[in-house]
Amino acid sequence: MTSDSHRSGFACFVGRPNAGKSTLTNALVGTKVAITSSKPQTTRHTIRGIVHRPEAQLVIVDTPGLHRPRTLLGQRLNDLVKETWAEVDVVGLCVPADQKVGPGDRFIANELAKIARKTPVIGIVTKTDLVSQQQVAEQLLALQKVMEFAELVPVSAKDGYQLEVLADLLVGKLPEGPRLYPDGELTDEPEATLVAELIREAALEGVRDELPHSIAVVVEEMLPREGRDDLIDVHANLFVERTSQKAIILGHRGERLKQVGITARRQIERLLGSKIYLDLHIKIAKDWQRDPKQLRRLGF
Repeated sequence: MTSDSHRSGFACFVGRPNAGKSTLTNALVGTKVAITSSKPQTTRHTIRGIVHRPEAQLVIVDTPGLHRPRTLLGQRLNDLVKETWAEVDVVGLCVPADQKVGPGDRFIANELAKIARKTPVIGIVTKTDLVSQQQVAEQLLALQKVMEFAELVPVSAKDGYQLEVLADLLVGKLPEGPRLYPDGELTDEPEATLVAELIREAALEGVRDELPHSIAVVVEEMLPREGRDDLIDVHANLFVERTSQKAIILGHRGERLKQVGITARRQIERLLGSKIYLDLHIKIAKDWQRDPKQLRRLGF
């Protein structure tokens, strides 16, 4: 590559749910573009984050975790992941340092092996801040046995360990080409999608384990308040599958929903750079994860 040539292209991180893919995407982009949660299977859409460098533009596609689907939604998320693999220039397989390499990781590696001749795959050990250096070394050895990687790298999104090294490795696999997005643009997601995701993230915090997959958010309207240029009205519906789930999100005398609103509003104001009025309603869409018509209506 000549000194004045420029690389640009797409990378995606894959792995089982909760492997640290979204956190890694946000750390490399330098701002929050993908929602994160301690609950697995939080990511539902492919969100694109853009890393700008003088010599390259790296577009990271954050994908849902690949898992054994139990619903039509689960199947559609898996299809989305595989469609993304087919379109990117380099793939990073994420495996957390604090969990043993298991059947889920091997299943994904076997799937990736089918594309590895055409698309380079980098093995990434995430969350290295949680374990000792010895455990990181052992995890790298374990990961090496899973498939033949173009590169192997341990990283921590939390403390920034080796993030630049990973970015260098990813950029090195991109083709030469011009910038794909204007300088300063960090994602190509519509604002309404990001706002809906921030509301869903706030709703996920502190709820019982069975709820994450049952929550969907649709922003019905997002408009500047008439006569004011410093306030945006956001009207959104939070969909769950059953009355009992509605009660969990509402909380005692509506306290939980109020807290969801406060948390989400803070994040949305940061995203939009404006004060917002957030109007949240909970609606029941019975068994929407299994219903093709409802999935379409909710954006899947």
